[in-house]
Amino acid sequence: MKKTYKIDVDCANCANKMQEAAKKTEGVKDAVVNFMTLKMIVEFEEGTDEKEVMKNILKNCKKVEDDCEIYL
Repeated sequence: MKKTYKIDVDCANCANKMQEAAKKTEGVKDAVVNFMTLKMIVEFEEGTDEKEVMKNILKNCKKVEDDCEIYL
């Protein structure tokens, strides 16, 4: 299942860092961050709890870009 989330990030490089952090999160099949539209599209692995995975994505993104935000 794919879901789209609004994000707040300052630059394209930071968006790339967020994308890589999201892709490495357990339960994520794929993730794409679009800096121009300020959106993150996350494809979840089957049988995962989306809300829990998104909390972990946010935590991982904050490690690489501490002032980013994902609106869950």
